[in-house]
Amino acid sequence: MKTRFITLVSVFILVSFVSFAQQVQPNEASKYTIEFNKKVEMPTSTEDFDDVKRGLIAKFDYPTIKSDSGKVVWDFTSYQFLTGNAPETVNPSLWRQGILTNYSGLFKVVDGVYQIRGADVSNMTIIEANKSIIIIDPLVSPETAKAGLELYYKNRPKVPVRAVIYTHSHTDHYGGVKGVVTEDEVKSGKVKIYAPDGFLEHVASEFLYAGNAMSRRTMYMYGALLAPGPKGGVGSGLGIAGSSGEATLIAPTVIIKKDGEKHKIAGVDFEFIMAQNTEAPSEMFFFIPKYKVICAAEVSTHTMHNILTLRGAQVRDSKSWWKALNKMNNDFSQRADVITASHHWPVWGREKIYKYLNKQRDLYKYMHDQTLNLMNQGYTGIEIAEMIKLPESIYTEGYNRGYYGSLSHNVKAIYQYYLGWFDGNPVNLHRLTPVDESKKYVAAVGGIQNAIDIGQKAIDSGEYRWASTILYNAVFADPENKKAKDLLAVAYEQLGYQVENATWRNFYLQGASELRNGVPKIELPSMATPDTIKAMPVDMIFEFMGVLVDAEQAKSKVININWNFKDVKGKYTTTLENSVFLYSADREADKLDATVTTEKSVLGDLSSGKITIKDAIDKNLLTIQGDKNKVLDLFSVFKQFSLAFNIATP
Repeated sequence: MKTRFITLVSVFILVSFVSFAQQVQPNEASKYTIEFNKKVEMPTSTEDFDDVKRGLIAKFDYPTIKSDSGKVVWDFTSYQFLTGNAPETVNPSLWRQGILTNYSGLFKVVDGVYQIRGADVSNMTIIEANKSIIIIDPLVSPETAKAGLELYYKNRPKVPVRAVIYTHSHTDHYGGVKGVVTEDEVKSGKVKIYAPDGFLEHVASEFLYAGNAMSRRTMYMYGALLAPGPKGGVGSGLGIAGSSGEATLIAPTVIIKKDGEKHKIAGVDFEFIMAQNTEAPSEMFFFIPKYKVICAAEVSTHTMHNILTLRGAQVRDSKSWWKALNKMNNDFSQRADVITASHHWPVWGREKIYKYLNKQRDLYKYMHDQTLNLMNQGYTGIEIAEMIKLPESIYTEGYNRGYYGSLSHNVKAIYQYYLGWFDGNPVNLHRLTPVDESKKYVAAVGGIQNAIDIGQKAIDSGEYRWASTILYNAVFADPENKKAKDLLAVAYEQLGYQVENATWRNFYLQGASELRNGVPKIELPSMATPDTIKAMPVDMIFEFMGVLVDAEQAKSKVININWNFKDVKGKYTTTLENSVFLYSADREADKLDATVTTEKSVLGDLSSGKITIKDAIDKNLLTIQGDKNKVLDLFSVFKQFSLAFNIATP
């Protein structure tokens, strides 16, 4: 089986791979869910519905965007159900956000600044320069980026692209670059590509080392396997969905490293500010004085963002986040007429921009400070998440609501950032495994039937959190018990129907689906594309290969290999010993078994499982001097991961 490295967004459209008709269909909302959703406090502003439509120039006049092979990579029709009042199965505040994120087309922000929105999970911004244009964040896929540029050219002068700016290191902000420029144009110097410091390193690393586990959880987070609809997917809170083309990448030619850097790009002045370790480990935002526009990247959007994503990643620094927003406000808000972002719609007017940035800054600082306040009183992350409440002046603003991040999981992430996984209670030093603990838990309540009966009673009274707790233990104690799984699915489903957060809804509903239907067996697009491998340094590929080592298989092996790469300067040596795979640059092994000569892309294909070592040898993709069997023996210890591991069941 091949390893599947998938990008943040390439799982969004996987619904096309799944036959929903063969699945057990979802239930209706219970009376408790209906009552819960009737009481939801809605955002107070009605201006969002005017702002999201403001400046519309043209819509896409076709239902889908396809690849050259005819594959649909974007479907404008999938979420047309998002209109009118919220159904009983969706939190009405989340439904409102779904409607707002489903507007698509070419929009004028101000004269000279335009956005493509609703053709991918992210926005593509187009800045008009001197008989040319500058592209900011060219979406996920080249197909959607190309379609967006074509829509722009139908309505604006057709002038060449002279620069591309990647605001940060997530795929939905660079993956479509080859839909708007070519690699030859960049190599020739006709087009420059700007990116923040550390961009390539973080592009390559974020989904590599923990990529398989993160990819599986990404399916849950974005509802990739849920049918769009009132009982299924209603978006991600950050956008409706992401396109499913193969992400491309052209390496940056200009790296922004310091706050306050000023660059004249295609004749237009830009003022850059670093925002490292906020929404991405490599991120920046900027101001364009000519147009009086702030581009906030993803530091500020119309939702509370994630301090730690549910798919998994390194914890972000909420202190750096509020400081970045504060700097954005202090440096630019009184000079700007509009603020745009890499997602959602702009905010116009200096007074509104100032208020918007102030309140988003205060959101992140409040979460940070109050979590630490309660943490220093001895409360744990789980306890703080139940105790903390946002001030009404912050909470009532739609752009501070938890559609993508949530107050609950962000508080736990801040706790983790400062104190780690351990809450200080000795009981949590050496917990039983979930299965062992569940078996004892179920035995303590009198057996599996008693646990099921307690769960049923909790469901009947609308206590879905308690029901999910008791029934989770029943399922993990007896994973073949259909009654326990079906009831747990009911509890998850009703919780999903109630939550305001899109990613929580997706987790709950995907968990319910897998309890009823099992783990889906599907193929996924690979992140190990030629462009990604090209950007990945040899050290990082070797680092990942160490993660693939089967320790038991490797325990008695000692293998030393020298590596020569035709397309990379310098030599490498690798050693397998003590079940540890080590690498060193610019040195040769003392006890040499073999020397391998190849290209970096071949090593990438070997590490990703796209080809086997036997295939590489047979196809003359590498040459071996010395003991060929030692090379074969080395690659026998690298075991590829399966994406189809259980989450909702043991």
